[in-house]
Parts: sequence; structure tokens; C-alpha cells
Amino acid sequence: MIRTSRTIENDPNARTFRTTRTTEFYNVCVPSAIRRDVGQLLIGSLPGKTITPEIRSLAREFSLGGVIFFARNIEAPEQVAELSHDTQSLGTELPLWVSVDQEGGRVARLKAPFTVWPPMAVLGRSGDVSLAARFGKALATELRAVGITLDYAPVLDIHTNPKNPIIGDRALAEDADGVARLGTAIIDSLQRNGVAACGKHFPGHGDTSVDSHLELPLVEHPPDRIKRVELVPFRAAIKAGVAFIMTAHVLVPSLDEEKPATLSGRVVQGMLRDELGFPGVILSDDVDVQAATLEALVRAVEQGDIPYKRLEDALKRNRLAKERFLAAPVVMNQRAQLRHVLGCDEHQRIVDEMSRFV
Repeated sequence: MIRTSRTIENDPNARTFRTTRTTEFYNVCVPSAIRRDVGQLLIGSLPGKTITPEIRSLAREFSLGGVIFFARNIEAPEQVAELSHDTQSLGTELPLWVSVDQEGGRVARLKAPFTVWPPMAVLGRSGDVSLAARFGKALATELRAVGITLDYAPVLDIHTNPKNPIIGDRALAEDADGVARLGTAIIDSLQRNGVAACGKHFPGHGDTSVDSHLELPLVEHPPDRIKRVELVPFRAAIKAGVAFIMTAHVLVPSLDEEKPATLSGRVVQGMLRDELGFPGVILSDDVDVQAATLEALVRAVEQGDIPYKRLEDALKRNRLAKERFLAAPVVMNQRAQLRHVLGCDEHQRIVDEMSRFV
């Protein structure tokens, strides 16, 4: 699947698509069935705090697989719950993923009155698997209360490079076994409580020294080191049944000299699918997806450049994940109930216990 931070809008009159960051227009002339199939593999973003007519039109045309909430989409818990509910009205055959980056620390889109969680490095210093599990349950409870069903957490990168500007205190530990133990506890607890987890960033973003949002980082380890260290938490996550794994925008020359991990068949298919046997949904980190990109994907399927069997396989994995987590309608808490769940004393006690290791 493709996760995008760029909102794509539809102009129903011109029958063209445009992005919110460009004035270029692209004609769309593709079979609607393939268009909807491709759309199911897109998790898109919203421009503001409500569903716009353009987004509704896009959802009708492309049958979006889900949406991701960023800070610009969030005002208050009640508004988030309403936005989640409205998002589900965009669904056609399948419900949509409503997703967010809610790790704790500096990567947390949901602020107070949601529980404000410390960075995961703090939890990691405790080494307490039981505490990690209680954190995961509390986190899932708050997310489900406002209709969020997919959390891009936990980070499974190992903090082996102190100069890493993008991972740092987001990592659970500086050793592979520590990340694996605590990461799988969080995954299990999130998913037992109704929220799909996403381990990130495969095959490992911990030992890099530049921000992947600004330039392409290098991971300059040989394959044996990557398998012995970086892949340990991902193997554990797969064994624990993690629903999603997110790929990293990093270049690993020992695995693929030309393509970053997100675009590398050797990394995604060869290593994650074939070698590690991951059966779930593989998701890209944020990419700027324009309407032209969606058209190109549809055209590639039409022309056989992307075998239709590959599209069917991706759709099947996504459908199975939705059946696993979205089979029952998400019942969101009412206003009074939200105030009893979000930031409650029980969750704050978990924060206090974690904070002893700051």
C-alpha cells in the first residue's frame, strides 16, 4: 500500500485530477474497476478538519483504502471522532482504515486531553515487557474511542547511531533483542485491543545520519550484519502477527545499489516476503502521490507491466487485514465517555511508571 501525506483532489466537472500542491492537471481515462482496485491500495490525507466534497468525489472514483490523520486534521477528541465517522461514509464495498502516527514522544498527532506518552526510549530503559503491554492496551483504547483503527507504531529500528536525527528517542532500545521484546509486546497489546499495528521502518533506519524527509540516507552494512541485527525485531514482529510493516526511504547498497528500500524488489519481495515470510500488508512511508502517479499505476496494470495477479495479491492481503480488524463496526464513545477514557487516571499511572526511567 501507499501512504501519502499529499492530498489528492478531484474536479468532477473537468473530469481531471489535481493535487493541492500543484496547478497541473491530468486527464483520467481508465477502466473504473482497475481504478477502484488501485485506490484500495492508497491511504490518503485530508486538507483540513472535515471531509471536503473533493475528497468524497475522489473516494467515489478511486474507492480509497483509508485515510491518515495529521496534526492539521485534529482539533479536539469529539471532532476527531466525528471525522473518523464521516470517513467511513466514504467507503463503498469495504470500510476504510482510519490511521495515525501515535508513537509517543515527539511523534504524536493526538495531544492532550489524550494521554501524553513519553518517548519510547523511556519505556525501553525500563526493560519491562508488562509495562509495554499495558501501554499498548491504553494506547489502543484511546485510539478506538475516536474511531482510529490503524496506528503506525511501534518503531522497530534499533538506535545504534547517536547522530541519527530521525529515529533517536523514538527507538525502544539500542540492542536488537530489547527492541524485539518490547516491540512485540506493544504489537500484541495494540492488536488484541482492536488496533492494527505497523512495525517500521524496514529493513532498519536506526543506523543512519540524515533525515530521510530531506535526503536519502545510506545504510552501509553488509547483508550478514543486517540479518543478524536490524532484522531481529522484524522477525519477532512477524512471528507476533503484526498486520502492517512499513518500508524505509533508505538506500542499502549491499541489498540494492540503485533503488531505495521502498522501491526495491530485492528488499520488499526478496527479503521481506520471501526470506522472512511476512504475510501481511506492506506499506510505504509517506510519498507525495499525485493523480498522475495513480494513473500510471492503473496504466501499468492495463498494459501488463504490473501483472494483475500482483494487484490481486495486494488487494487480498489488504482485505484480509480489514476483515481481521474492521469486520465489526467501530463504536466510538460519546462526549461524556471520551472524557472518562482519554487521559484517565489509569493511563496516567502508566505514564508515571514509564517516567521513572527518564
